[in-house]
Amino acid sequence: MSDTDGKKPLGLRGGPGSVKQSFSHGRTKSVVVETKRKRVVVPKAGAAKTGGGSPRLGDPSKRPAGISDTEMERRMKALAFAKKNEAAEAERRAAEDKSREEERKRKHAEIEAKEREEQERIEAIKLKEIEEERAKAAADEAKKRDAAASKPTPKASEAQVDDPAAAQAAAQKATDQRSRPTPVKRENDDANRNNRNKQADDSRRSGKLTLNQALSGGDGKRVRSMASMKRKQDRMRQKAMGNNEPREKVVRDVQVPESIVVSELANRMAERVADVVKSLMKMGMMVTQNQAIDADTAELIVEEFGHRIQRVSDADVEDVIQQIVDKEEELQPRPPVVTIMGHVDHGKTSLLDAIRKTSVTTGEAGGITQHIGAYQVTTESGALLSFLDTPGHAAFTSMRSRGAQVTDIVILVVAADDSVMPQTIEAIAHAKAAGVPMIVAINKCDKPGADAQKVRAELLQHEVVVEEFSGDVQDIEVSAITGQGLDSLLEAIALQAEILELKANPNRAAQGAVIEAQLDVGRGPVATVLIQKGTLKRGDIFVVGEQWGKVRALVNDQGERVDEAGPSVPVEVLGLNGTPEAGDVLNVVDTDSQAREIAEYRAHAAKEKRATAGAATTLDQLLAQAKANESVAELPILVKADVQGSAEAIIQAMEKIGNDEVRVRVLHYGVGAITETDIGLAEASGAPVIGFNVRANSPARSSANQKGVEIRYYSVIYDLVDDVKAAASGLLSAEIRENFIGYSEIREVFKVSGGVGKVAGCLVTEGVARRSAGVRLLRDNVVIHEGTLKTLKRFKDEVKEVQSGQECGMAFENYEDIRAGDVIEIFEREEVVRNLD
Repeated sequence: MSDTDGKKPLGLRGGPGSVKQSFSHGRTKSVVVETKRKRVVVPKAGAAKTGGGSPRLGDPSKRPAGISDTEMERRMKALAFAKKNEAAEAERRAAEDKSREEERKRKHAEIEAKEREEQERIEAIKLKEIEEERAKAAADEAKKRDAAASKPTPKASEAQVDDPAAAQAAAQKATDQRSRPTPVKRENDDANRNNRNKQADDSRRSGKLTLNQALSGGDGKRVRSMASMKRKQDRMRQKAMGNNEPREKVVRDVQVPESIVVSELANRMAERVADVVKSLMKMGMMVTQNQAIDADTAELIVEEFGHRIQRVSDADVEDVIQQIVDKEEELQPRPPVVTIMGHVDHGKTSLLDAIRKTSVTTGEAGGITQHIGAYQVTTESGALLSFLDTPGHAAFTSMRSRGAQVTDIVILVVAADDSVMPQTIEAIAHAKAAGVPMIVAINKCDKPGADAQKVRAELLQHEVVVEEFSGDVQDIEVSAITGQGLDSLLEAIALQAEILELKANPNRAAQGAVIEAQLDVGRGPVATVLIQKGTLKRGDIFVVGEQWGKVRALVNDQGERVDEAGPSVPVEVLGLNGTPEAGDVLNVVDTDSQAREIAEYRAHAAKEKRATAGAATTLDQLLAQAKANESVAELPILVKADVQGSAEAIIQAMEKIGNDEVRVRVLHYGVGAITETDIGLAEASGAPVIGFNVRANSPARSSANQKGVEIRYYSVIYDLVDDVKAAASGLLSAEIRENFIGYSEIREVFKVSGGVGKVAGCLVTEGVARRSAGVRLLRDNVVIHEGTLKTLKRFKDEVKEVQSGQECGMAFENYEDIRAGDVIEIFEREEVVRNLD
């Protein structure tokens, strides 16, 4: 039989090397196919000989092409080594798994053994308690039976009388019957014991929760959780150990402020919030845990729960500021604080420049001081002095007052050519109110018209008696230009400081007064502080007024950074969270949380105070306030200044501008550059923005141009006050003045037809009669009509005016009740522009 078994050999349609592809619709295509013959590698004769003798390397004909016996042997060795390593690794893993499984079984067995022991011990305790209860019940039953048996029955009494032995046998039999349990009772005891054992076994095994029980819910039954089982075991353990007595209630001292949240009250009492809410509901108060209750209600709740209440106030947060009383041995000498006061342009700053050998005056706008300056000066003798330079302008009253309050010595500068002026008198009043000694420096003695004796004499009128007039106030004639008397002035300051014996304790928490405050663009809020007690160090946490912070840097009057500042040292403090008010007191505290709480309390109290002061409480007050606002015209303005003191002075100056008809209303004031927020507020109120030594930033300028808000810049307070006063004067209604220009007497009254009506024939007796003027009709010197002329004629012609002594005809607009003998008063109205004084 042939290999094909009579079948045709397979072939390719389309000829050798091509394949015919069939497609739909009878289409076909022949594709040429490239065929490659399989390469057959025949081993060399030497290799076949060598490979044929090694059965371990296998048949050389079945070996891949190009691999020698050496390479094949190396591969076989590597394969054997890898199999050996795999077997060893598998054995090691199996050993580890086995040891891990044994360890797990051992731990599991230990846990089960412990649980079993614990359960058995608990069951034993329970069985012991049950046996004790059963023995006690049996003893009680025996006592009852003995009592019943002790009662003599007729038969027993007869048997006792007739046969004592029989009675004794009967009593013994009854006792045996009582002590021996009946079959029914024995069966009940066995059943109870089996049930207890079963329950104990169930409770012991119920703690193990299987996966099926968790997924199926225990065949429809509720399965106790592991936490519940543990709690039950803990209770049983505590009961077995005898610790099931109720704990003694802890009585706490609960601090309750004026208002407290329910959850916070429960927290302070260490009670459940739900219990506190329930107690409040019993009292008829439906509150939640987040609602606040007053102190009286909180007191009732605290007493109901058995605690002690301690009433505290919100102001108690300031108790952390310790008022330390310094001991005498801790005090050390300190430099005096000297404040220079006086009238404007009397040479205060120039005198200080001469002492410091600097030039501060040239840096002030308009040549006047508008800020409080703090400086330290070392004299030739080595004494250290702290100087405060205050403004002399009338607007800076609060600055002078603040300077007098923190000072030790006041130098009253009086110009010898001007003598005593209003701000000089005011400075004297501030110094007397502060109770500080005064030294009079009579300045400008180098001028030709200087008269020092006139100054001394005028000071007597204000109860300032100088030494030359046998008083106790030192007076020195000085000149800031020539330097005359400066040494004598410094000696007088040193003498006065020696008399005062100024001392302070530098080794305590710092306390100081804010002389000036400003918002610096690069450094943030900056406060100039005069340290009064203790030493302020870098890193100290402090609270000042409604602000708080941590000292980031200290800068002295020379612009140098220092690490600490002691008593009587003025420094700039950086690190505040906001700009404080000038005059606030700086106190160092322990933690930032204390500082934050104090600042928040002060801010809240100040806000409530402002709201209370500005709010009308009664309807009458509201009506009066509304009526007053209607009758008074207001000029609203926004003020931004460079420092807090300047802003304060501007506000005080604005309050003095106005009268009963017009007043200036400051919508907002602050420290720092004019911002876009200020422009928005000004637009809403239709107010201009006034910048004092500050400028608007770029977004604020763009916003002001778009919204049409006017921004005015000033650097001298004189100009600012004058412009605002002129603007407020524009709101005053013009004054109407009447100028009488003539009188006329009615001689006859004519009635003219044609719709003209009554016409008065008049004689102008005084002045002139004009047609455009106003007229009043007087009858017996009583005004009966006021109006205007309808016509003014001279003979038949209409004229504009008629001179005195001439006759004319007059007719009134919408009035005809005229009689002969009436007098006509002729006047003109004039509007006079008013200005604020």
